[in-house]
Amino acid sequence: MTENTMLRAALALCFLSLPAAAQTLEDLHLSTVPRTAEEAARIAAVTAATTDFTKPEAFEEKPAGAATVRARANADAFSQLSANMPFAHEMDFKLGNALFRKTWVASPSSTLASDGLGPLYNARACQDCHLKDGRGHAPEGPDDRAVSMFLRLSIPATGPAPSAPGEIEDWIATANEPVYGGQLQDFASPGVAAEGQMQIAYTDVPVTLADGMVVTLRAPSYSVGDPGYGPLHAGTMLSPRVAPQMIGLGLLEAIPVADILALADPDDADGDGISGRPSIVPSAEFGVPMLGRFGYKGGAATVRDQSAGAFAGDMGLSTPLHPNPWGDCTDGQPACIAAIHGQEPGNRDGLEVDAASLDLVTFYSRNLGVPARRDVAAPQVLRGKEVFYALNCTGCHTPKHVTARLEGQPEQSFQLIWPYTDLLLHDMGDGLADNRPEGRATGREWKTPPLWGIGLSEQVSGHSQFLHDGRARNLLEALLWHGGEAQAARDGVVALETADRDALIAFLESL
Repeated sequence: MTENTMLRAALALCFLSLPAAAQTLEDLHLSTVPRTAEEAARIAAVTAATTDFTKPEAFEEKPAGAATVRARANADAFSQLSANMPFAHEMDFKLGNALFRKTWVASPSSTLASDGLGPLYNARACQDCHLKDGRGHAPEGPDDRAVSMFLRLSIPATGPAPSAPGEIEDWIATANEPVYGGQLQDFASPGVAAEGQMQIAYTDVPVTLADGMVVTLRAPSYSVGDPGYGPLHAGTMLSPRVAPQMIGLGLLEAIPVADILALADPDDADGDGISGRPSIVPSAEFGVPMLGRFGYKGGAATVRDQSAGAFAGDMGLSTPLHPNPWGDCTDGQPACIAAIHGQEPGNRDGLEVDAASLDLVTFYSRNLGVPARRDVAAPQVLRGKEVFYALNCTGCHTPKHVTARLEGQPEQSFQLIWPYTDLLLHDMGDGLADNRPEGRATGREWKTPPLWGIGLSEQVSGHSQFLHDGRARNLLEALLWHGGEAQAARDGVVALETADRDALIAFLESL
């Protein structure tokens, strides 16, 4: 039996039986130590939902456990290293930060260590999209080129999709747009035409709340302007993506897969109207199906998968996981494929981003610290927490998890964390639907995003836009866009008294 076969069998075993100590591929790639029955019982007790809203829970002010960092009052709040990081690891974090901030240039260039950008790209540096390690934003006027937002592209496909291993059940067959590829790149290297520009039009949608307050939502529609390679395929599906915040990724990666799968309820067996299910995706890092934890639809299995995918799709840079130097260029763009690239023999393993550099960026991304909670004991915040629970927002935004015991990763090992996510896919209704399937996720499904740090988003990113496309201009608008499995919670928000609605927002801002 090959190693890959053994790993596939271990993953299948976990899906079937959900044992607390299952050694799945996710466990193995993080070098986890299996939990004992006694330890599992302790974890179940500490992660149980609270019923006491008169005071904070134990350790609630530290959402990332010992990795929690001080909540700075400036834009650097998301740019700190895990508080429990050993000194010996700090240099790797700083080198990863330097690579994350590095501005790449097109080839040929005298700066051989920094060339290879494109030929098609959305940004010249990771930091361009994740400014200050925070979230991106929708363009604000005609002069805003939307560097931190792009459009994913695909068309319907029949039969198995090329990237969908047969082991993944319920995979929805799609294919990249034949000429424009998997995403629209609005920048290009000299001598190559950019693919086009994302265009957004908004329609006002007024919502009247129980106390008479009228909230005007903005419903977006998307199109491609100035297409550089002819009309897009008639069946092209567009899906916008705003760059998400970067904090706590390593801790999300360290939640045992069995714990996440145990939260799945695809047939709504408990009758609460919520039926989360896991995203299962092929891992470029390991070559086998794994739980999708990252991306708005759970399209990436590991932090390294996500990082390598961004290098390829967003900047056109080759890595060990995506070695083609032309990134997202297609056969319908021959000038793009033939353009000079940054792969030089004997330099960086013949890649534009070698394994060592990818590892450093992965380490940096895995270890951006989560800021401590603010005002956790304030009466209004506690009341808002009670409202959050009463509306069953916790049905998707699971408050607490305990990470696995990890060998060699003390920053993430065995921490009680409060990310407020189940990392599962949920039907969010017609209002938020992008009508573009991705893997197992339908055009109405999205992965529950973590809420930690959401109250510092404006301080870090300079705006208060939320959701996958930044359509919500504040937290209340974000709540009012919820539908599908969250429709009852959304209707509950509409019906709240003013004081309780304000308390709910205060609670979210404390996260």
